[in-house]
Amino acid sequence: MKTQKPKAKLTKPSKTEAMEAVKTLLAYAGDNPNREGLLETPKRVVEAFGEWFEGYGEDPVKVLSKTFEEVEGYDEMVLLKNMRIESHCEHHMAPILGYAHVAYIPNKRVVGISKIARLVDIYSKRLQTQETMTAQIADAIESALKPKGVAVVIDAYHQCMTTRGVHKTETTTVTSQVRGLFRSDDRTRSEFMALIASPNIGK
Repeated sequence: MKTQKPKAKLTKPSKTEAMEAVKTLLAYAGDNPNREGLLETPKRVVEAFGEWFEGYGEDPVKVLSKTFEEVEGYDEMVLLKNMRIESHCEHHMAPILGYAHVAYIPNKRVVGISKIARLVDIYSKRLQTQETMTAQIADAIESALKPKGVAVVIDAYHQCMTTRGVHKTETTTVTSQVRGLFRSDDRTRSEFMALIASPNIGK
């Protein structure tokens, strides 16, 4: 049986090297990276990358590590809907903009609702496909809380499709992961879908 080789450790380029790479791309686009309007662009792009992809520096397991058992017997759905996501696709590095809806049914343990929102941010601020991001969010909640069920739906615009290629500007991509009761119980799944489709309170 072949032994699996350990993954090579990634060497992160320096900020200076990253800025030089941006200058190369500006020249490739056909512009002069040394003209006045572009002199600060490499620095700004590198700083923006730090914000857009900050999810690589955070641990989703740690975010969900603090859970609570004192739930007073609560065992109904916990749903966070219409959470804004800002991500980038791994194929073109174009923005993915949309909303995530995440629900779980507690099994004696719950987590602070802000932690669910943070989990969504961690996975969205990485390069990936929407399908992968949807599964990762569901996997993390399932692993940390061992809930009776978990459901994740993401509805997003892909700018690799709206601003280039086929130019389908009104098309969104919807991905879903349903586990446990959300998969086995039609009523639970229907309740979830009805709730995410309903207008927010106060609107």
